[in-house]
Amino acid sequence: MTLTLTSPAFVTGSEIPSHLTCEGSDTSPPLAWSGAPAGTRSLVLIVDDPDAPDPAAPKMTWVHWLLYNIPPSATAIVEDAARKGLPPGTRAGTNDWQRTAYGGPCPPVGRHRYYHKLYALNVELPEMGAPDKAALERAMRGHVIAEAELVGTYQKHKP
Repeated sequence: MTLTLTSPAFVTGSEIPSHLTCEGSDTSPPLAWSGAPAGTRSLVLIVDDPDAPDPAAPKMTWVHWLLYNIPPSATAIVEDAARKGLPPGTRAGTNDWQRTAYGGPCPPVGRHRYYHKLYALNVELPEMGAPDKAALERAMRGHVIAEAELVGTYQKHKP
């Protein structure tokens, strides 16, 4: 089996619904996965936007959400996880708003791509507090045994 990541809210390549963005309630999307390989000890989710600030001239990758030590028995994250709860044991990292919660799409200009990347690891990561993306990726190095990706897009509708 191959690790797959899906959302009932959008399919890869399509627009993320506005209620999951800064133009709506800014709640985290529902995500589901299957096919974690044998030997998976934890999962990591990284949601980021490589098109910041302008897709015509990107200068950075903006981090929207970091989760680590998602238990291998989990197969989903519910919509609005901040209010409804993450799988037990899941830890959150610090995004580029300096928050440990989800920050939805809020592109200043143009249509941006939002990469939802799920990694299966052969270890449970040590307690790291609220790491940034670079620290999380360093801790993951050499332990990724499978990965899946779901890409949504968004462009603001209001002027």
